[in-house]
Amino acid sequence: MTRQRFGAPYLLIFGRLFLLTSTVQLYRFLNERSDIWWTPAASSIPLHASRDRVEIHAHGTLLHPLLEDGQLRLGADADSPVLGVSELNLRFNNWDRVRAERIPQLLMYAANAGGAAALVLVGLITAWSGRPRRRTVAG
Repeated sequence: MTRQRFGAPYLLIFGRLFLLTSTVQLYRFLNERSDIWWTPAASSIPLHASRDRVEIHAHGTLLHPLLEDGQLRLGADADSPVLGVSELNLRFNNWDRVRAERIPQLLMYAANAGGAAALVLVGLITAWSGRPRRRTVAG
């Protein structure tokens, strides 16, 4: 009676395919540039609109009142322009937020890679155990 192989070639093919795609996705996720998540310059946020996310202090005083009172100048000269509230905009780096939102996707890729590695292992074991063995003749 011969042992029937349980689709070892299919397990190897699909396992390698899933392992390759999951590994590529994990590699791309982990090696992504972190400097691309800055707020675009055209979409920079005015200082007054960013109060819920950031506070800027100069010598212990909040920057917004200093700008409103005209106490900040762009240069050290007396004739240098005074900075106003509307002239100061902020850009945020959202890399930490984007990366945190993508953690479930990363876990899915890791689970797929682990499952694919298990398929490849089962396929290899099945293919190896199903091969006919050579018998040596003693004599």
